[in-house]
Amino acid sequence: MGSPIPDAHKPDMPAEQVTLTYHDGHSRTVYDTGIERAYPDGKLIVSRTDLDGIITHVNDAFVEISGYNIDELIGQQHYILRHPDMPKAAYKDLWDTAASGQKWHGYVKNLCKDGSHYWVYATVVPNVRRGETVGYTSVRRKPSRSKIEAAIAQYAQMKQNEEG
Repeated sequence: MGSPIPDAHKPDMPAEQVTLTYHDGHSRTVYDTGIERAYPDGKLIVSRTDLDGIITHVNDAFVEISGYNIDELIGQQHYILRHPDMPKAAYKDLWDTAASGQKWHGYVKNLCKDGSHYWVYATVVPNVRRGETVGYTSVRRKPSRSKIEAAIAQYAQMKQNEEG
């Protein structure tokens, strides 16, 4: 398990301050400005992690949209991008599916370094070497607006149930 991710820097604009606690017990303060970044047309956002969710590879599109530089990403938990609106159950489903050797698809709202966010349609697949899973690859594509709207409603309901 990596070291805890430092708290996010407070942006120079109005933002909601949220403390997130992750599955491994670490917590982090992040800021949500509510500003959405457009998914880059014609690009795939790609990352790889080890079995524990530590980032081992990112492509240029990932670096560009996240607002982090490559050195801030490699070796960190992938949850550095977790947006407070995302329900824990969505990530549990992702990790349970991938850990069982299956491909996972879903809509994910990610948090950028500056407090803005972006939506992706993600596909996560296990990386198998000599019959053993050694990590995971996530490839993200531009999501449709109608699917984003449906995910917003579904995730809001799931978050209410978590807190309920």
